[in-house]
Amino acid sequence: MGWQYWTESAGTGTWREVPEPHADINAHELRVRTVATAVSRGTETLVHTGNVPESIAHLMRAPQQLGDFPFPVSYGYLGVGVVDEGPADWLGARVFGLLPHHTHHVVTTEDVQRIPDDVPDHRALLAGAAETGLNILWQESPRIADRVAIIGAGMIGTSTALLASGMALDRLEILETNPDRRQLLTSLGLTAVDPSEASPDNDIVIHTSGTEPGLARALEIAGDDGTVVEASWFGSRAPSVPLGADFHARRLSIVASQVGQVAEGRRARRTRAERLQTALRTLRDERFDALLTGQSPHQELPEVMDEITGDTDLARTTLCHILTY
Repeated sequence: MGWQYWTESAGTGTWREVPEPHADINAHELRVRTVATAVSRGTETLVHTGNVPESIAHLMRAPQQLGDFPFPVSYGYLGVGVVDEGPADWLGARVFGLLPHHTHHVVTTEDVQRIPDDVPDHRALLAGAAETGLNILWQESPRIADRVAIIGAGMIGTSTALLASGMALDRLEILETNPDRRQLLTSLGLTAVDPSEASPDNDIVIHTSGTEPGLARALEIAGDDGTVVEASWFGSRAPSVPLGADFHARRLSIVASQVGQVAEGRRARRTRAERLQTALRTLRDERFDALLTGQSPHQELPEVMDEITGDTDLARTTLCHILTY
């Protein structure tokens, strides 16, 4: 038998027992036996609590999602597994896919990407975060000697910072209110400061904190003619944006970044599959292991989801939480 995790109602998730699926090799299908999945805390909180806005529910669908928003729905998009049924050249392959929390998946060869040999299974779960960071940096590409600030050191902000740290920038600062998180960033060779101590006059400010104060601070520290890349997603909230004072006088720009499409400027020359392949290659950087902040047996996902989406120590300390199978 197989198992699928379903969100049945607001705040209630459970495992459903289902017949074990099998691949149809003639249809170029693969069966993937799950090794690990990860919780994407921000998005999956909205799913778990039933706060996906109805107007964009169709845009929020995960590629292999079952059911419809708000409930019942089987959601998730960070999965690693091993191909145990399919064409001979795929058997035994380690793959990453945008897969829900299931013990098995039947997908096509186009739905998953092979994991590089030198990228461990658990680190490969960060491919979604690395892909998002890559898309952010493609959306508003920093130039040589640019001054860049990233606000919010969650999974996306930290992944973006690790990618940007390889660029020839004049300055890269990560603004983070949590002192423990700042210490973690410093241990990775990054410059982390409290938002009150941020350097001004940035060419690009990338906002990933998902908070109104973070967005306001982004506009304050952007230099004249500078750009704020809004990579947070506020769900059904309507944040207040301070567009008065000197916003127009300083000719600031706010640009949206969303991983559902390849960033403008690369879209005509890069497919989403190519972008994901690139993201997996960036995970050869061992520093990404620091983002793996905890793990649990997959059977505990209902309890983990309750904690990770609430006001708890687990929620405050989590970057990427892994479920093992």
